[in-house]
Amino acid sequence: MTVEDSYRYCIGVARSRAKNFYYSFILLSEQQRKAMCAIYAFMRYCDDLSDEPGATRAAIDRWRAELEEALQGRFGEHPVWPAFHHTVRRFGIPHDYFREMIDGVTSDLEPRRFETFDELYRYCYQVASVVGMTIIHVFGFDTRSALPLAEKCGIAFQLTNILRDVREDAERGRIYFPIEDLRRFGVSEDDLCAGHRTPEFLKLMRFEAGRARAHYTESAPLLDLIHPRSRSSLWALIAIYSRLLERIEAANYDVFTRRVRLTLFEKSWIVLRAMLGSPGAPA
Repeated sequence: MTVEDSYRYCIGVARSRAKNFYYSFILLSEQQRKAMCAIYAFMRYCDDLSDEPGATRAAIDRWRAELEEALQGRFGEHPVWPAFHHTVRRFGIPHDYFREMIDGVTSDLEPRRFETFDELYRYCYQVASVVGMTIIHVFGFDTRSALPLAEKCGIAFQLTNILRDVREDAERGRIYFPIEDLRRFGVSEDDLCAGHRTPEFLKLMRFEAGRARAHYTESAPLLDLIHPRSRSSLWALIAIYSRLLERIEAANYDVFTRRVRLTLFEKSWIVLRAMLGSPGAPA
């Protein structure tokens, strides 16, 4: 497969699967947009390897081996590899980010439990922060102080996902809230699995939402550290995710009866605002 054919495949994956990310991609240059799609296609397949029915460690180990080959320019049969390799080389993306991502999704094969927030933070780093640190290489940045801010931004995104997906994760046997927090607020795993919106559950959700909000705030200086041509894209991405957190809060944390999401109009309006100059900080 040629590099261009591989990019076309990745663009198709991003268009059909990247419900939030893809909207920010369209604000980038053509080569940046193609690179973001290649990164997304790789990450999406990593997630699918742990989420699909019948997921096995053997399949993830094969993907890990293919990654190491692809990083050396030797491609397996999957159509993502030529575009992925081209993107990694063109933008100088550290290889360890992709290894961390695979380690993170591998851990999802077993029922998830975290005793402390520090343990949860490590998981969020592997599956989300490394994504943030990867894509700012595509955005462009001149100071390494951008990297810890991208890490915090990824944590904010993943905590937002955890809040949104409580029901779906519990159905898969995954409880991402730290056990220390469940004990603190008097919420049991059975409550989460049964979808009980008790007063204790609402207090827990407010606490975790506040934690996510703090990470958005701490990562805010990142916008000024990436190259100006890319800022509208990052602004739109942060605005979409922070608006999703707002929507969860506005629904009084009713994440059991329906999946909280932004409408196509809302995401399009955010992108339009970004195109017109990214007014103000994301909500």
